Amino acid sequence: MPFITAGDPDLATTGRLLEAMQSAGASICEVGLAFSDPIADGPVIQASMARALTGGVRPVQVFDLIASLRSRIELGLVAMVSYSIVHRLGLKSFIRDAAAAGLDGFIFPDLPLEEATAAGEVAAEHGLILSMLISPTTPTERAERIARVSSGFVYLLARSGITGERDQLPADLPDQIARLRRVTDLPIAVGFGISRPEHVSQVVQLSDAAIVGSAIVRRIGEHRDDEPARLVSEVERFVGGLVGGLVGGS
Repeated sequence: MPFITAGDPDLATTGRLLEAMQSAGASICEVGLAFSDPIADGPVIQASMARALTGGVRPVQVFDLIASLRSRIELGLVAMVSYSIVHRLGLKSFIRDAAAAGLDGFIFPDLPLEEATAAGEVAAEHGLILSMLISPTTPTERAERIARVSSGFVYLLARSGITGERDQLPADLPDQIARLRRVTDLPIAVGFGISRPEHVSQVVQLSDAAIVGSAIVRRIGEHRDDEPARLVSEVERFVGGLVGGLVGGS
């Protein structure tokens, strides 16, 4: 389950990257909508979002891009977007426009649990899912409440802190997943710090999806001045290697 920032390095390349993700074997892609105030994002994704914002990318342009691609890709597309953007544009209109564009759902990383039920109901009215984040420090009772208002899957943070590549997965990750399994039947997607095929292999033996963001976004940043075809080829090759970890772990 790769993550990319929409509009980095530009929207046309984002479209080519989404098609490449599908070709590489990804099942779902998180599409990050750029936001000026980081929400648990490490320096790599912060820089990526800054580049997209500097380029003038706005949600309506992202929706237009997805609409133009939807007939060619079957890849699940889930928007990772700050709820402050949604609130400013209007919950109902934002979700309506996202559904019309062809998005499949949302991750709202800063949506208060107390407001999540209403947002989830609006999403469901349009046939979309809403996934909430659960951290390693979330008490079991609250984790159950978060899972109850989620649909599609729950997003389990492998570690506290910010996004970024790590050498090893947390030793207590199997226990975290097991605790969450006891309070929800939803699929569990694990993110934060997953960056290598062997990480993917380890994660999918216990959960339902491995989310990789910073490692992909870093490669996009490193190749952003190359010809688009080379950038896309490099990312497709890397994602294909991650999918190889998935095959090895299933």
